[in-house]
Amino acid sequence: MKDIGKDIAAGTGKDAVSRIAEFEKFGIVLGLERIESLLRLLGDPHKDMKVIHVAGTNGKGSVCRYIYEMLECNGYKVGIYTSPFIEKFEERIEFDHELITPEELEKYTDTVTAAAEKMKAEGLESPTEFEIVTAIAFCDYRDRSPDFVILEVGMGGRGDSTNVIEKPLVSIITSIGMDHMERLGNTLAEIAGEKAGIIKAGCPVVSNVSEREAAVVIARKCYEMGSVLHDCSKAKWGKIANEGTGSMFTAIIEGERYGEAVISMAGDHQIENAVAALTAIEILRKNSIIDVKKDKLYEGLKAAKQKGRFEPVGDGFVLDGAHNRDGMEALVKTVDDYYYGKKILVLMGILADKAVDDVVDLVQYIGDDFIVTEPPNTRRLEASKLAEKLERHGKTCYIEPDPAGAIRRAKEMKAEYDMVLCCGSLYLIGALRTMLCGE
Repeated sequence: MKDIGKDIAAGTGKDAVSRIAEFEKFGIVLGLERIESLLRLLGDPHKDMKVIHVAGTNGKGSVCRYIYEMLECNGYKVGIYTSPFIEKFEERIEFDHELITPEELEKYTDTVTAAAEKMKAEGLESPTEFEIVTAIAFCDYRDRSPDFVILEVGMGGRGDSTNVIEKPLVSIITSIGMDHMERLGNTLAEIAGEKAGIIKAGCPVVSNVSEREAAVVIARKCYEMGSVLHDCSKAKWGKIANEGTGSMFTAIIEGERYGEAVISMAGDHQIENAVAALTAIEILRKNSIIDVKKDKLYEGLKAAKQKGRFEPVGDGFVLDGAHNRDGMEALVKTVDDYYYGKKILVLMGILADKAVDDVVDLVQYIGDDFIVTEPPNTRRLEASKLAEKLERHGKTCYIEPDPAGAIRRAKEMKAEYDMVLCCGSLYLIGALRTMLCGE
């Protein structure tokens, strides 16, 4: 393939992340025409990859991580593409437990942005920021020749740039909830229709969707595409005990018994995510696509961790990126399971375009005292407005719009509490994690 990255001077004076960010001006536009044109200019780097494709409102990042760790522990070389990042951009593109290096990111950014400029010169619509990053990931993985690539859908499914994959080994839908309604639809059925767009003809499907309105849509799509549906929402599992910051559970998955499996991520929803991941593993195993040992699968389950998913950091802080109704509902249940009867200080900030009232209606059950701040994002909800909503529930709020000020206030107050729970926007969680872990 011609190195079209040399067609445009790379020495723009800006690093790769800055150049990628320039494509944010084209917004979030779903559809496959632009990414298909871009990848064609790049020699279709995504072709022939063995892909596990994961969509869902919540849980998809954790399911990706469970599968990744289980395959890695069994000796496979695996790429994992996720979004958004928590602290550094390179987290989005990982291979064999190594993030893409800044040098590699620069190289592939040169190549991909040059292709994007060629598209525009030919009168085609410019790729979006997410499409640029997706193309960079594909180019990186093509050069590394992984055994498998795990792709997390960015938004929706049908029109997401990762959906250029024509024949995934397995498609997974982790959950359906009310989020991104402005682009995906106003009902669970409409949102499910978008996410079911990753279902491809004859390719097996794993679904952890229990809401009937959404589950019916997924089942119908599987029937239309001739795809076998594996509904893991009906899988039998039971929690044996809380294990540190995780759980021990037993489950029957695709007829296979998993006893005393341990995960390191907290909450019953994480057991459900692990069951979805194990279902995909069993499908791959029974189709003779992988050869795995159960003890190594257990090892991978335990090794899997996600930044900002009920993650203990620093001294007495826990970070969780719950930012929609379903995510906050899971967080409330997890706090009750692990910190019942404890005194909790909540540090919180959220984006204005989320279902703020739904989130507030739930988070109020976690504690009485809140430090209210703002995520480092232009879509942030003003701290004073979030405080007003919490105060209507009788909560005491300390307003600190700057996240650094919020952390300082939390450190001053935390001796009076059993735990400081930081929750809300992942943009906020990333900023707080950097402050707390950089001490």
